[in-house]
Amino acid sequence: MNFTVIGAGAWGTAFAVHLARTGHPAILVPRRSEHAEVLQSTRVNADYLPGVSLPDRLRITADLEIALAEADVILLACPSHAMRETCERVKAALPKTGRLKFILSLVKGLEVGTHKRPSEIIAEILPGPAVGALTGPTNAEEVAGRQPAAMVLACTSPEEILREVQAALSNPMLRVYTSDDLLGAELGGCLKNIYAIAAGCCDGLKLGDNARAALLTRALTEMVRVGAALGAQPETFYGLSGFGDLVATCHGAWSRNRQFGEQIGAGAQAAALIANRRTVVEGYRTTLAFEELCQQRGIDAPILHEIHAILYEGKAPAAALQSLMNRGLKRETVTPFPGVTS
Repeated sequence: MNFTVIGAGAWGTAFAVHLARTGHPAILVPRRSEHAEVLQSTRVNADYLPGVSLPDRLRITADLEIALAEADVILLACPSHAMRETCERVKAALPKTGRLKFILSLVKGLEVGTHKRPSEIIAEILPGPAVGALTGPTNAEEVAGRQPAAMVLACTSPEEILREVQAALSNPMLRVYTSDDLLGAELGGCLKNIYAIAAGCCDGLKLGDNARAALLTRALTEMVRVGAALGAQPETFYGLSGFGDLVATCHGAWSRNRQFGEQIGAGAQAAALIANRRTVVEGYRTTLAFEELCQQRGIDAPILHEIHAILYEGKAPAAALQSLMNRGLKRETVTPFPGVTS
């Protein structure tokens, strides 16, 4: 099975390395031709994944027509705000007759304005092939370093296609599960970035373990509530694409969203941090998209609302904490785990 990974940031590069190591023909497609030339000559992505050697069998080119000529599966690893433009470039470069079966999103963010998920944008611009998302708690450096991990391959396409790609993506170091709740899997991957910013704010304010534990517990409850209100299966959020990704991103020292929140908690301004970054903090734009969506749908999401106030209204993290702590007291309501009745 031939794979083409479009986007040579940390995660796109790490997954291309994983695919090459599993023995599949794989092509990595950087956006810029000069970046492709550097990767080809040095066999290291020093800008985004330093210290990881690119396997000799991993092909690298910035020419999309060459990269897509024999692709069975395309994996899109671009920033969420570039998804539409990337899909348009893929559409222009795809051969009129080809072997393409599946387009997978590795992206975790909503499109601002339309509130569309990555798979919705793909299906809109590139109708025909099966569309899905590959998501879960997977740090790029650990996957590239052959440390064990697990992911979810979510798709609404026929089971035969899903199982074929599942088998191709899996190896002893990466276990891939399947799900038919594409909506829930993508929403979980998006929402966890927002709550990772919140966890980072807790770290920056030095609030301690109690506060972090309470935050993550209530964040999971909020994630389930938001996801279910948008039509996802509640049980999906207790799996790898929800709880698993939430825990990893809120605790990992490598997490860009958590680091971003920590800097804000320590006193930095969100807009200034974003302006001076070269890597993407997906939770920043995603917070704006979800705030708009929750306001439109009347969905109660107090943590998300306070993070939006911090990022876009200049509210102090300490003041946001007080707003959450001083909300009206209530009984704790816990959503039952799948298969468990209350």
